[in-house]
Amino acid sequence: MSKIYSNAHRVLQDQFDTRRLADTVESIILHDTIQEDERAFIESRDLFFLSTIDDQGRPSVSYKGGNKGFVRVVDEHTLAFPSYDGNGMFLSMGNISANSKVGLLFIDFEQPHRLRAYGEASVSDDDPLLKEYPESQLIVRVKVTQMWRNCPRYIHSYTRTASARHVPQANKETPLPDWKKLDALQPVLPQGDQEKVQAHGGTISMEELATIEQRRDS
Repeated sequence: MSKIYSNAHRVLQDQFDTRRLADTVESIILHDTIQEDERAFIESRDLFFLSTIDDQGRPSVSYKGGNKGFVRVVDEHTLAFPSYDGNGMFLSMGNISANSKVGLLFIDFEQPHRLRAYGEASVSDDDPLLKEYPESQLIVRVKVTQMWRNCPRYIHSYTRTASARHVPQANKETPLPDWKKLDALQPVLPQGDQEKVQAHGGTISMEELATIEQRRDS
C-alpha cells in the first residue's frame, strides 16, 4: 500500500499511464529518516518554503529565510527552525497550532536541486533552541514522516546576490522595517515596536515610505 498516493492520485496516474512509474519512484526515493547528505543540504540552505493548513482546511505556503543553517537537523527524525518577528498575523504558527501537518520544500536555485518533507510540527515559546537564535520568538520542531528528492528539471537558475538585511544577527542591531514607521500603524503596533520607532527617527507617511522603497530599488 502506498504511503503518499490516494485514490485521486491513482486516477490521474492511470489516466496518463504512470502508475507503474509512480510506484517505482516511491519505492526508490521515499523514506522516513533524514539521511546524512540530506542533513548537509538542509543545513546549507538559507531559505525554504513551508506549507501549513488552518482549522478550516485552507492551505497556506510561506517563504522562510534566515542565516545559512537556520534550519537545524536535531536528529534523523527531527528538524527545527525559528520563527522571527513578522507582520503580526502568525499565519504559519497559528496554523501549526491548529493542525500539525506540514510540508517543507528546500531548493538550491544556483545548482538546481530540491528536497521535500512531510511531517508533524509543534510550536514552542520555551524551547531550549530559542537562545541559539537571536530575536527568535518561537521554535518549530518537525517530526519527519516522509522525505524525498524531487526532479530539479524545472527549477530556473538564479544567482544569489545578498542576504536580507533584516535577518537577526548575533551582537548586531537588526534594522527596523520601514513599514513599521508608518504613522497610520502606530496605534496598533506592539508597545515595544512603537518605542523602537521613536528611537529610530519617528514616523513616516505612506508617501515617504514609497520614496524610500523606490530609492532602495533603484
